[in-house]
Amino acid sequence: MRTPFRTLIAEAVTPDGEALTLTLEGGHHVVRVRNELLMSSRVSGSEEALARLALGEPVIHRDMRVLVGGLGMGFTLRAVLEAVGSDARVDVLELLAPVVDWNRGPLAAHAGQPLADPRVTVIVRDVLAHLEESDQGYDAIILDIDNGPEAFTVKANDRLYQPTGLATLHAALRRGGVMVLWSAFRSPPFEKRLRGAGFDVDCQTVRSRGAVRKGARHTVYRARRLLA
Repeated sequence: MRTPFRTLIAEAVTPDGEALTLTLEGGHHVVRVRNELLMSSRVSGSEEALARLALGEPVIHRDMRVLVGGLGMGFTLRAVLEAVGSDARVDVLELLAPVVDWNRGPLAAHAGQPLADPRVTVIVRDVLAHLEESDQGYDAIILDIDNGPEAFTVKANDRLYQPTGLATLHAALRRGGVMVLWSAFRSPPFEKRLRGAGFDVDCQTVRSRGAVRKGARHTVYRARRLLA
């Protein structure tokens, strides 16, 4: 099979010193770490499913505070903005500053320039570091960070999925609040840790090309903080 011709658009380095590249391949933008695919503008179904599972549809939510962890190419953020009201506040936590820059530049058009929305605040920081210092509760936390709870591009992301990290996430949600997490695959040990942290948990399989039910199968965990 022919490999699409790659045009290098930009390159950077992760906090672990790994090569991060943005390329144009067959008309689609692709971000790679260590030359391994991290995200592509060709598919957005599972990213959009995160917002749908956290916020529901087609109800328009008002007075909401939402955290999106992991900017990606902005598809999840765009879906969130379409689901919440004009007075909502959406914090976007992204560890990799180049990803933010690329979303304001060559990637901006893919999701309709969501970073330009006045409801959005971009914070270039680790999600847990932010939550450990924040006293604001969130109605929804949407996490698309790394490859899920077991395979990591940035080693520090592991602590997000461990008991202490899950306890921080639980405390950051208002009662009845919902957290959804993207994973490349299902992880029963992680499901057990979620329940141990006080969440009511279910998981769903979504497709990377959601609208046409095609593409790779991914797992989305939906964890609700109980009212009690």
